[in-house]
Amino acid sequence: MQANKSRDTGPEVALRKELFRRGLRYRVSLAPIDGVRRTIDIAFPGAKVAVMVDGCFWHGCPEHHRPPKAHGEYWEAKVQRNMARDQATTQMLQDAGWRVIRLWEHEPTREMADTVQRAVQATA
Repeated sequence: MQANKSRDTGPEVALRKELFRRGLRYRVSLAPIDGVRRTIDIAFPGAKVAVMVDGCFWHGCPEHHRPPKAHGEYWEAKVQRNMARDQATTQMLQDAGWRVIRLWEHEPTREMADTVQRAVQATA
């Protein structure tokens, strides 16, 4: 699992490039809450908008997640823990005043960027 990236994944980089092209500036892998080991994939601190780009396998996409046949129980438990952590992270950020946007890696980049742009501009 060490080879699995926690940041700079293909969908995340594509979204960042599109957001930058649109003139939006952001922070990457921002840890917004002191003492908490959680980071925001793409953060807009001024607008307090947190964007998470979740992978279909690791985060249990209802549309695309398929558990592997080998060691299925282990992987399902792992994905369930990831989903619980995602919910806790979202709640923690919301409690701290952030607007959290969770996107799936399979979503078209332009649609993801539209969603993020609307959220950031709504707070301006």
